[in-house]
Amino acid sequence: MSVVFTFLAVTVGVLLIGTALIWVLQQRRSPQSALAWILFIVTVPYLGVPLFFALGVRKRGTRYEYIPFSPEPDDPGPPIHDLDGMFRRLKLPAARAGHCMVLETDPKAARVALQDMVAEARTSLDIALYRLDPDPYSEAFMASLIEALARGVRVRLILDHLGTIIKRPRAALKAFVDAGGELRIFSPFPKFLATGRLNLRNHRKMVIMDGRLVWSGGRNVGLTYLGAPSDPATWHDLSYTIEGPVVRRFAEVFEADWRKEGEPEAASIIPTGPVTGDTVAQLVPSGPDLPHDGLHDALVHAIHTAHDRIWIATPYFLPSDQLLHALATAGRLGRDVRLLVPARSNQRIADFARGAYLRDLEEAGVRVLRYGPRMMHAKAVVFDDLAIVGSANIDVRSMLLNFETALVVYDEATVAALATWFLGLARTAKEGTKPATLPRRLAEATFRLGAPIL
Repeated sequence: MSVVFTFLAVTVGVLLIGTALIWVLQQRRSPQSALAWILFIVTVPYLGVPLFFALGVRKRGTRYEYIPFSPEPDDPGPPIHDLDGMFRRLKLPAARAGHCMVLETDPKAARVALQDMVAEARTSLDIALYRLDPDPYSEAFMASLIEALARGVRVRLILDHLGTIIKRPRAALKAFVDAGGELRIFSPFPKFLATGRLNLRNHRKMVIMDGRLVWSGGRNVGLTYLGAPSDPATWHDLSYTIEGPVVRRFAEVFEADWRKEGEPEAASIIPTGPVTGDTVAQLVPSGPDLPHDGLHDALVHAIHTAHDRIWIATPYFLPSDQLLHALATAGRLGRDVRLLVPARSNQRIADFARGAYLRDLEEAGVRVLRYGPRMMHAKAVVFDDLAIVGSANIDVRSMLLNFETALVVYDEATVAALATWFLGLARTAKEGTKPATLPRRLAEATFRLGAPIL
């Protein structure tokens, strides 16, 4: 019996190893990433195989339904930019004019905008957050949602399981549900066999009021994001409110997310009325519910084709090989490439992993700007004639795995506003990477070796 059991165990093990290796070779990933996984699986199979199937399968290994965007309500005309044309070919909604958009560059403005939206809601509030911290700011937010429920507003809330598994205002959430609020927790754990992944994260942030106004960007809800500007625990972040045609697209993304964690239901998307505004905007979601890496590929293309500036603000910098090469090439060509990162983020491992990348780019002519003393959590990119703001970090997880949203803006005024915001932070930042001893360089290089596995 023991001989038979051993034979079966070895046979199953070989089959699993072979399946994992075939899967690694079939997926679109860098040679370094593929080699890292192959060595891991072959040398430590009892650890490498289960970890690969849990963490290493790219998003195309998942089986989430693709976001069903509705047809354009009218002819949007020819593409207004190369990126607009690229996104249209990827079956994403076209860029549209006629938006009113307000950037919220400080936490008080963001908090007031969010409070006003909830207070003014009359029919619906659809909310997706990665984090909801257990502190007075989140408790006040939940209390305002309960007040909205009392007015007859339908309130739906999506929270990410990994983002809130340790910290969330449990009592406030229970009170919300007891008052009639609808809560769904995005979690890949129960759906591992269906999705093939355990570490998927819904990193999108959006609050949609009455189907006509959206609050979005990089902020979640809590002191960290909405606290007093004078409080060192409050991060520097970036959000915005927007009204206009793109709101419908946010609503379609929310409905797709809502269906991921519950039974399908009729969409409650309210057509947006006419809006007079000068902002030209386009919503670009990314994640396992799309058949492509459109946001990532558009960034690579925009970096390669930029003639003047490439200004990037990101809290975590762990780029794909394609993004790293594009930035290094732009730096060597003499483009104005600036990379704004926190001097010290809330993720020490990420700081170690980014070190080698930052030094490589600095040698290529990229200006590395370290913002401090507080954490900088904003995510934005400013090119010659367009800008991108949203929830996605410039790292492999956000670009190639997470569920994210990015807003591309094409009008001169909004691009200029984001450029002004960037320059304001850059003026207070220290330029250049910190001097590093040989042990630190070795540590950074070691952490960098693990980056492709992500």
